[in-house]
Amino acid sequence: MCTPLAQSPCRITTFTWQQSTIRRITVKFRRLPIAAAAVGAVTVLGAGVLVTTQADAADSSISFAMVRSGVAANANCLAAATAKVRVVTHGQNETMTLRATGLPPDTDFDLFITQVPNAPFGVSWYQSDLESGDDGTASVSVIGRFNVETFAVAPNTAPAPVVHPQDAASNPAFAPIHTFHVGFWFNSPADAVKAGCPGTVTPFNGEHNAGVQAMSTRNFADDNGPLRQLVS
Repeated sequence: MCTPLAQSPCRITTFTWQQSTIRRITVKFRRLPIAAAAVGAVTVLGAGVLVTTQADAADSSISFAMVRSGVAANANCLAAATAKVRVVTHGQNETMTLRATGLPPDTDFDLFITQVPNAPFGVSWYQSDLESGDDGTASVSVIGRFNVETFAVAPNTAPAPVVHPQDAASNPAFAPIHTFHVGFWFNSPADAVKAGCPGTVTPFNGEHNAGVQAMSTRNFADDNGPLRQLVS
């Protein structure tokens, strides 16, 4: 019987056996890297999924800056104020996170989504309160619909509840109107004056006795507000 230790008569057979052994070893050896490569591929795929997810998140999120409102700029108040907004989509809705610095300390503001960034603002809806700390920073996260589909509509006139004296008793009818801008107002005219801004009273808080607009997205065109950038 030919074995790896056989002499000359079996050398060819032995060589063949050794070749087979080598092949088998080679196959085994190659399979190990293939398996390792497969693991690597999974890792790469996993990284690819993460990257893709991150890319998808990048494609499904937007970040933008807000600037001082026109009123604040004209009055030369809130000179140090800055604000950044990030909107991330979750499919059914979005999370919008606003972070601001350089605001007057311990001051209340009211956040709105608006049709246009400057007066007369168009269709606007109250989104959230925003409060600065003693260091003048403020942040808030809200969940809603903040993308290219954000809109308001009133198919026809209907009675409306009158909660405050300034409230309308009915709405005007209007076709769908997109609201792609973001702005926030001083909650109090007194706080606006304290910050060196005008003391004009505006309806942009829950009681409709807010101060002037503090920051907005007027750095974007009226018909191309930043929320329009996020395509669902």
